Amino acid sequence: MKHAGVHGLVRRTHEERVLGALREHGVLSRGEIADLVGLSRTTISEITGTLLAHSAIVVVDTDAASREGSGRPAERLALDPASGQYMGIDFGHRRVQIAVADASHDVIAADSEAYGDPSTWDERLGAAFTLIERVTVGGGLHLGALQGIGIGVIGPYPTTPLVGPREGWGRAESARGIDAVFADRFGARVIVDNNTRFAALAEAISASGAAVQDLLYVRLSDGVGGGLVVGGRLVTGAAGLAGEFGHVTAVPGGRRCRCGKQGCVETVASVPAILAEIRARGVDVETLDDIGREAARSQPVVDEVLRAAGGAVGRALGAAAMAVNPASIVIGGEITRVAPAIVEHIAATLRYELSSVDEAMPSVKASERTDFAGAVGAIAALFRQSPILAAYPAGTPMIHQPPTSRSSTR
Repeated sequence: MKHAGVHGLVRRTHEERVLGALREHGVLSRGEIADLVGLSRTTISEITGTLLAHSAIVVVDTDAASREGSGRPAERLALDPASGQYMGIDFGHRRVQIAVADASHDVIAADSEAYGDPSTWDERLGAAFTLIERVTVGGGLHLGALQGIGIGVIGPYPTTPLVGPREGWGRAESARGIDAVFADRFGARVIVDNNTRFAALAEAISASGAAVQDLLYVRLSDGVGGGLVVGGRLVTGAAGLAGEFGHVTAVPGGRRCRCGKQGCVETVASVPAILAEIRARGVDVETLDDIGREAARSQPVVDEVLRAAGGAVGRALGAAAMAVNPASIVIGGEITRVAPAIVEHIAATLRYELSSVDEAMPSVKASERTDFAGAVGAIAALFRQSPILAAYPAGTPMIHQPPTSRSSTR
């Protein structure tokens, strides 16, 4: 009887390892599972057979489409999609976005809700709960299997006291306790981090599921933020400030920034700053689409403002690139799609800044992900079961893109 008990414990341990691999990596073949958990193919076949019989996992498809040579196609397995749900939430300056993924890593719902800027955390939370209700009650999605919530917030995280009355970053202090609010309301595990750092995580995960080792990400939106992946690690910094490119000084003595300093990159390259500068020069623009329309016409003022914004970002990234030598720089934010010239200006400035060391020049491109990158990155962090990924081994989970939604990209 004692031997049987030990055998049962070992088997349950093996089952948990298999389930853990599928939870972390999504869809896998039996051979891939065996390689990940270090068990024999025979043992994996026995374990997966039992899990299939108990409907804990399902057969998704086979590798027939990508298989080379002859032989029987290998089945690809995943957790039963209904066995778990994971929610990513991105609190921006003027909108909250959510995405919900099932246990097989497919995003099954995504949407956005606007609020004012500035706004209190009570207002932001109210908008988030309204949005969640719309997605669930209105969309027929029941969160009975919700296992984790990842929340991205503006500004440094973990939040630390900042010297001086800095209104913008000071508001990040009120994000303290947000994890408890969601944990109490939904009864699920909660992780919190900077929203653009989560977006950097989403960018670092390639379509193949592999991970980029060295990458800088910057998002040009209502604010300017970013994230760094260095040596396969998502970097936070001692006070959660890593990747705050928006608050590097671009114009000494320039406009006052929401952080309290003057002349930050954000005062030149955020969407509100770009719109304000174009209007100040006599061109009637109110929205991102207006910028895109004028940029397509090569309107001189718009071209000049975009060039100045791209230059400010490029100089900040150039200094960072000399320090960490990334292989890739990704520029996110809706403005990169309506006015792609800004990415070209950033790349041109980087080439100048790094001209003395040609091999230091990284690839520069606009993000190909949706504007839900922050929410999707938060879900990716949940699958790794850590608020900040310690490392990106080969096979970091790929998160499939969310469906088209009623999103507000602002």
